[in-house]
Amino acid sequence: MKKRIVFTGGTGKAGRHVVRYLVDQGYDILNVDLVPLEQPGVNTLIADIADSGEMFNVLTSHFGFEGFETGKGPGPIDAVVHFAAVPRVLIKPDNETFRINTIGTYNVIEAAVKLGIRKIIIASSETTYGVCFAEGDKDFHHFPLEEDYDVDPMDSYGLSKLVNEKTARAFAMRTGADIYALRIGNVIEPHEYDRFPAFLANPMSRKRNAWSYIDARDLGQIVDLAIRKDGLGFQVFNAVNDTITATLPTREFLAKYCAGVPVQRPLAEFEAPLSNRKAREVLGFREEHDWRKYVPR
Repeated sequence: MKKRIVFTGGTGKAGRHVVRYLVDQGYDILNVDLVPLEQPGVNTLIADIADSGEMFNVLTSHFGFEGFETGKGPGPIDAVVHFAAVPRVLIKPDNETFRINTIGTYNVIEAAVKLGIRKIIIASSETTYGVCFAEGDKDFHHFPLEEDYDVDPMDSYGLSKLVNEKTARAFAMRTGADIYALRIGNVIEPHEYDRFPAFLANPMSRKRNAWSYIDARDLGQIVDLAIRKDGLGFQVFNAVNDTITATLPTREFLAKYCAGVPVQRPLAEFEAPLSNRKAREVLGFREEHDWRKYVPR
């Protein structure tokens, strides 16, 4: 029987690729968004994550008209994947970005755990590492950036994502549910690899992204693996691809462009400074879309 997944934000840049990946893996998906998703077999419920009542309602809804045929009411939900958010700064005023993202995540997690759903995946962000939307040129504390890093964002978006991680941890401790936060890197869609020559020509343009990225399709794999991996309680995973977006080996690159920033452990030859080691070791992630397959050098 297909696992039934409620996916918030499936119409967004990252979400639509992850939904497509999950459908291809055999999941039954209900999308919850403010805009419909053009994905065959996936219904969209138009709902506002900032409204707690709406979140309780969508998690007790039929996925489509076929649900009425059983006569048994809506079926159980196996997992919630929560991507819906104001996706960055400078779209809404800072206070509104913070409000929607934090209250929305609280509402989704609260509704899920109180309805007995034991697996929740939330979208956190590379911005929690504090450089992406920093005021001025801020250095990272050290490399690599791993999940135990002292995250210190100063912007409303990154701060909202950090608060969401704390919310997830609180609910996981309170309920025993598995709630995994994915610190998603700069999302690259399949048609966007034409941007990489400019990245390589101007390395410092990628500092705010820690010279890392996540292919939207590989993000789908990470979400799939997280759904399948049970029993970890609250966890944070960097959701990025394996390699640095530069042609120099990582240690040589960091010595040239980030002289003086400590490197705390040996790095693989082209390991991304924002490291996915935990996702590889714990979830079993194996990237399929290395940028080098698509970008002539």
